[in-house]
Amino acid sequence: MALHHAPRRRRTVRRLQATSAGMATGILVTGLLAAPAQAQSRTDTSPGAPIGTVARTVGDARFEPGPCPKTPEPIEELKEARCGTLTVPENRAEPSSKTIKLGVAIVPAATDKPKPDPIVWLAGGPGDDAVGEAKMAVDGGLNRDRDVIFMSQRGTYSADPELLCPNIDEFNARVVGLVYDAPSTERQHVEATKACRDKLAGRGIDLSAYNDTESAADYADLRTALGVEQWNLYGISYGTHLALVYMRLHPEGLRSVGIDGILPPSRSGSASTWSSFRQGVDGLFKACADQPACNKRYPNLSATFEKLVSDLEAKPVTTTVTVPGSEKPVKVVIDGGTLVNWLTSATHTAEVVPLSLDELANGKPQRIAQQWAGWRTNPKGIGVVSHGLSYGIFCSEWTPYESKDAALQGGQKEFPSFPRSVQAQAPLLTFLHPDCDVWNVPAAAPSIRDVTRSDIPTLALSGAFDAQTGADNGPYVARTLSKAKVVTVPYEPHVVFATSKCAQEIAVSFFETPAAPKTGCLNSLEPPEFEIGP
Repeated sequence: MALHHAPRRRRTVRRLQATSAGMATGILVTGLLAAPAQAQSRTDTSPGAPIGTVARTVGDARFEPGPCPKTPEPIEELKEARCGTLTVPENRAEPSSKTIKLGVAIVPAATDKPKPDPIVWLAGGPGDDAVGEAKMAVDGGLNRDRDVIFMSQRGTYSADPELLCPNIDEFNARVVGLVYDAPSTERQHVEATKACRDKLAGRGIDLSAYNDTESAADYADLRTALGVEQWNLYGISYGTHLALVYMRLHPEGLRSVGIDGILPPSRSGSASTWSSFRQGVDGLFKACADQPACNKRYPNLSATFEKLVSDLEAKPVTTTVTVPGSEKPVKVVIDGGTLVNWLTSATHTAEVVPLSLDELANGKPQRIAQQWAGWRTNPKGIGVVSHGLSYGIFCSEWTPYESKDAALQGGQKEFPSFPRSVQAQAPLLTFLHPDCDVWNVPAAAPSIRDVTRSDIPTLALSGAFDAQTGADNGPYVARTLSKAKVVTVPYEPHVVFATSKCAQEIAVSFFETPAAPKTGCLNSLEPPEFEIGP
């Protein structure tokens, strides 16, 4: 993703993928495969040692220094990292619980004299591996004068055990050739989810233990096991969900918290996903309407989009495309549901959205089809997302606290013109309730949906084009965070730290001075220059 610095620039997208049923944060190309370090019999508490260089046992948790994690593709930013594993109980509510191991990588500060309070990166998903996002954090300058800590959340790629289930990713790739929200697609979708569940349960994994409550405790244990007195959090996308739970359950030792692409646990679910989609696409369509050339060439873009959804749901279009890295033709079916889910992520390439919709309306579906197929069939997205963690959270924390009609009601409210079959499936959460019926884990305590009340300094960052976690979530969480700074970055999509130089500057300045982040760069931002077709 290019840095949002100069006007008239093209964004290039580094991270984009619609995961199983989950909130997409990006194509994951990394994960840890290394064996855990050998246990040591002593606990070294040498004073003054750099974070992550000594073994410590605190309560039921133990940090063990060891080799740096391997990733499917090399990550240059991890070459100087200090690494190891954190061992914790799988289920803290069970006295006889087995233990699990989580990979840890600590990227040192760029300065010789780092501040004593590091930053912890909380990845998105749910199901993404934080270690694979080290490049994004370093590229954004987050390690300017603080160490940055990346730990694989339980169940993710570099954890032991991992709860990946590539069969779901392979099915999601095949979906490009199916009618998106058809009953036959639902049956196959749920079958893939059940096969994943059966495989994981057959390995003896306690699926009820993969959730925010346990993950928040993992991070609290990591802080004490590393001997860190105070640290900061930076969460992106689903990582903001975890950060808000962490703040509520383990506020001790937290100096400040940045949340970017905000997903409040108290609001999470199908209806709010429709609301976010409406906000993001409205922002993009308004930016086109405000630009004379775009408005003249593509008038009433919102009406064009809504008519396309209805027309394509009634009569889907089928085409064949080739995608980068493969010469094999890919069959793509575009119906109304496909178009909605494409646009949810296409706000990352806002400049070409009006042109793409216009081409589709005039019988040229190839541009959208190629982009959709490219995201869904990318081999780098196969076997990297922890579906066990995704469904552990969705099915214990979300679906028990919303009605089965929540998606339909949200769709009817935000897009009354859409066909019922489209309204019934919230963007990126297709067939969520049937999936959770077969995932079959107990509901989390109702308190998981509580709002977070805190006086910990918090930076609430959103993008005005974010169609996945709407910008209104910033003011929403700030109502109960007395020291929150709410910042919406114009013209930017989901997770502004990944796309905006200005957002990076704001975040880095926030950790320097949480009470007064520098936001002056917002004043010089300009809208994208939309591509105008013939």
